[in-house]
Amino acid sequence: MSGNGNAAATAEEDTPKMRVIRVGTRKSQLARIQTDSVVATLKALYPGLQFEIIAMSTTGDKILDTALSKIGEKSLFTKELEHALERNERESPYDAVVFHPKFVGKTLETLPEKSVVGTSSLRRAAQLQRKFPHLEFRNIRGNLNTRLRKLDELQEFSAIILAAAGLQRMGWQNRVGQILHPEECMYAVGQGALGVEVRAKDQDILDLVGVLHDPETLLRCIAERSFLRHLEGGCSVPVAVHTAIKDGQLYLTGGVWSLNGAETMQDTMQTTIHVPVQHEDGPEDDPQLVGITARNIPRQPQLAAENLGISLATLLLNKGAKNILDVARQLNEAH
Repeated sequence: MSGNGNAAATAEEDTPKMRVIRVGTRKSQLARIQTDSVVATLKALYPGLQFEIIAMSTTGDKILDTALSKIGEKSLFTKELEHALERNERESPYDAVVFHPKFVGKTLETLPEKSVVGTSSLRRAAQLQRKFPHLEFRNIRGNLNTRLRKLDELQEFSAIILAAAGLQRMGWQNRVGQILHPEECMYAVGQGALGVEVRAKDQDILDLVGVLHDPETLLRCIAERSFLRHLEGGCSVPVAVHTAIKDGQLYLTGGVWSLNGAETMQDTMQTTIHVPVQHEDGPEDDPQLVGITARNIPRQPQLAAENLGISLATLLLNKGAKNILDVARQLNEAH
């Protein structure tokens, strides 16, 4: 798992007395930490169930010599796990800067001219090139351990950009030299949220993991995913978001960028929303929105969040965002 992590759950009857819930996860250390935390919570809630964690390699884990944006697969790290998605327990969605030891105490603004910053994200590179034109941004691949080793042992990078949530879950908060706030770099859709993926027809498992939902995280992720889906965005184009819930309002800021950050289009919209604790009338029959299933959360606020994402995407598309995205996609594919 990465900033927005995923695990897949299925159920089987291994014996007449003990039901086994099999949870699939990527093999990376961060994926295991996040999966273990979800399973530990479920064990505490359901002491009569047995959980078995099965680690597997995904497409994104196997292809390490190519930029993520050029592989052409939208579900690189979830295809082998992916069914129905639920999001919960969102940590910090922001990006963090980790500096080479000789630059500890610096910020991106105070790094020397032509310093090289590593990132595998077009979204980060496009925004930060615009904000910090004195820096050079280069692709860097690998899991968190690999990227940190490349930073520390090689002399190529002055800093690298990572998801703050991933560093926090790994226990590496001490490596964070700078947190990038939305005015500097908006984050990826769903970043910081943990996800449990379940087969769409496994209603009992959906109900089992549904207790883990954080309602605010759920609604923010629905709005973000709806925005991205309506834009037809993905890893091959720079799209970023920022969401917040305050005083009964869900705020969504979204933007698109050219690959070099020279062109950008951003806007903010909001909608009135009631953040529920649980569904008072029982679970919904067919509640899935933008791949997120939350049967225990009322449908009205979910629909409001989805419509907010669609409305903001429509607004940007009407202003010409499609041209920016089309050119970015074509240039990325050409390179």
